[in-house]
Amino acid sequence: MTFAIMSYVMVVGGCVLGLRFLFASASVLKQWGIEVTDGPLILGRRIGALYLGLALMFFLGRTAAPSDLRSAVCLGMSVASALLAGLGLYERRAGRVSSGIVVPAIVEVAFAVGFAWAWWEGR
Repeated sequence: MTFAIMSYVMVVGGCVLGLRFLFASASVLKQWGIEVTDGPLILGRRIGALYLGLALMFFLGRTAAPSDLRSAVCLGMSVASALLAGLGLYERRAGRVSSGIVVPAIVEVAFAVGFAWAWWEGR
């Protein structure tokens, strides 16, 4: 997986997730079996802003040449994605979220592998 491909995937994913969290956090919370209250809604909207910021960062940096910074971005996204997947599955096992978290966890594992691969290719 090249950095450019992973960047485009992140742009699309970041925009979709960002807009969904920003404008429809309640649907995400319901899908995961979390009670829709003010606290989770506020956090969801803030997460949406972060996803949109990541999408912009990857769009602007999609053609970046191999560098220490690009390697750091790849490894950082790989670790963050792996942690998100692990935490989602942990919360599912603990019964705090519904099985709706499994699909996002699978996608996060794919992101973790894709960014690790992009880092490996660009070393």
